[in-house]
Amino acid sequence: MLPNYRRCISCRKVAPKEAFLRVVRLYPSHEIALNQGMGRSAYLCPETGCLQIARKKDRLSRVLKAPVPESLYQALTQQLESYPLVKRQQLGNDRPAIE
Repeated sequence: MLPNYRRCISCRKVAPKEAFLRVVRLYPSHEIALNQGMGRSAYLCPETGCLQIARKKDRLSRVLKAPVPESLYQALTQQLESYPLVKRQQLGNDRPAIE
């Protein structure tokens, strides 16, 4: 069975969705959550640079079509610090060439 691939909203890398951090606008409440729930989703590489770009260019708000609170960016930063190195390595050279 083929894995589900997703694309980082900052750097546009493609990888299995398990390799990314998932930010969700929950349905129907429109609250923003990390890695859980059903609704509109955005995916970020577990790298500080991707988070900084997404924050600077307000990409999460645009993709999710909802305002993203500052507390979510702080939670993402904390989660990045504890993110397993194994999942970061999944974003290496084994990505398929999807354009």
